[in-house]
Amino acid sequence: MIIRHTTSTMKMLLSWRGSLLPKILPPIGVLMLLSAIIGGLEYNNLFHFPELPLSAFTLLGIVLSIFLGFKNTACYDRWWEARKLWGILIATARHLDRDCRLLPQGRRERVINHVIIFANILRDRLRQQSNNPDVLLETTSMNEAQLRQLSQHVNAPQYTLGLIQWELMQALKDAEISDICYTQLNQHVHELSLVHTGCDRIATTPIPFAYSVLLNRTVYIFCFLLPFSLGGLLGLATPLVVGVLAYTFLGLDALSSEIEEPFGTQSNDLPLDFMVRTIEIDLLGGLGKPTPPPIQAVNHNLL
Repeated sequence: MIIRHTTSTMKMLLSWRGSLLPKILPPIGVLMLLSAIIGGLEYNNLFHFPELPLSAFTLLGIVLSIFLGFKNTACYDRWWEARKLWGILIATARHLDRDCRLLPQGRRERVINHVIIFANILRDRLRQQSNNPDVLLETTSMNEAQLRQLSQHVNAPQYTLGLIQWELMQALKDAEISDICYTQLNQHVHELSLVHTGCDRIATTPIPFAYSVLLNRTVYIFCFLLPFSLGGLLGLATPLVVGVLAYTFLGLDALSSEIEEPFGTQSNDLPLDFMVRTIEIDLLGGLGKPTPPPIQAVNHNLL
């Protein structure tokens, strides 16, 4: 996620990283070059292209804006729901840390370690990346045998939640907690399970592909036909106007495609590493153990 102060108008205008301009600059450059050729030929009366009715482009632009707005809203809803789910994960981990203080110290440490493991492997599952064994060995009390056993499970986060619940059931069985306390602690495990399910739903259910393809093709067709409609009207100013319009439409299309998958590592995706580290610092600090350093933004980008 891009972390940048937005108080300076000049800095906002000159921002490059995270602005999507690097992605859409090549097609914009092609469009402006095409517009310059068409506008120059029209201005010097060297060749007159068949004029496309501007009214048709106006209607198409309005319709296209509505569909782009709808897609951006849908994609932002996915991004924001994912952020709320990870906010719930952080809050639930803190609640569980406070409530499980009534457990014996050894069992409490195992529960807290399992919560840290859950956050790490859920992030890795959502990003479709392999677990980093060194991180888990360093921040938790896992050994290499337990780590290998964890990696063998198809749904490692669910398996980890099962370990947390098993610890709570053993505490109830050994009369270390009452049934009321068990119910309260188990409710936190239920909340973690809901977060897991919600994140899986977002990660495995993208916006229908046919809809995205249709909108993407329409945007590019609209932008590449613009010079033929505006060349005779604007002349040498055609590249500038076409460039601005193309930046708007192509930028909105690229932005919606980027935030559609909020768990990745692109500039506008969620900083899952930062949120996992926040959980590690809070829970390890509650146990009185050394905490890892906070993750800092690199080039205004927080992963």
